[in-house]
Amino acid sequence: MIVTFLGTGTSQGVPVIACDCEVCTSADKHNNRLRSSIMIESDDKVIVIDSGPDFRYQMLREKVKHLDAIVFTHEHKDHVAGLDDIRAFNYRQNSPIDVYATPRVQDALKREFAYIFAEFKYPGIPQLDMHTIGLEAFDIGSLHFIPIEVMHYKLPVLGFRIGDFTYITDAKTVAPSEIEKIRGTKTLVINALQTQSHISHFTLDEALSFALEVGAEKTYLTHISHRLGLHSVISEQLPQGIELAYDGLKLNVN
Repeated sequence: MIVTFLGTGTSQGVPVIACDCEVCTSADKHNNRLRSSIMIESDDKVIVIDSGPDFRYQMLREKVKHLDAIVFTHEHKDHVAGLDDIRAFNYRQNSPIDVYATPRVQDALKREFAYIFAEFKYPGIPQLDMHTIGLEAFDIGSLHFIPIEVMHYKLPVLGFRIGDFTYITDAKTVAPSEIEKIRGTKTLVINALQTQSHISHFTLDEALSFALEVGAEKTYLTHISHRLGLHSVISEQLPQGIELAYDGLKLNVN
């Protein structure tokens, strides 16, 4: 399957006014970090994990013509705010989009996008088929998803293992039982917000320690704040087998 990093950034640490730091003003495309999301393309499905505020632009940038499903990790705005823009795929495909989310995330979506779930369906609103997920494995087409629960401070967030690929974002702590689900992964994606301590995200050092504990052949760091620093500078500091992901990066994984 092909994994595309639609975004590797985060709203955390980003000021509400224009930032003139060396990362935000960099001409290097590796420092252009939209909100974190990935797209998975298998032989029979195109799936996006999380549709943040940049979802529409990410789909246009990657020239995505078809979308089968969205899987949500959790309900924070930087991961769900772009849900409205599935309507373009509804129109093109003449069908609803499958959405996979926990009951708690579904409740949040119903609050944020009440018009989608209203009894009276206004013409042209997004159409979706909701599927409830938890900690039990589930399938989307030929892909087998194993949910991995991590803690984002006090909020449970889902990561997912698909074959030998594992994607985790917004983690601060991971229980030993959940780490066991990850072992044997060949490709790991894990969040690394910044170098300074943070209450709800792995720091760079914490992410590196976690990656070394899991022992994947290849680890990519995502959900990166501009506070982490320049891609070129941080990349030189990383151990062999661990890299910073960047927007538009494509992986061919099992």
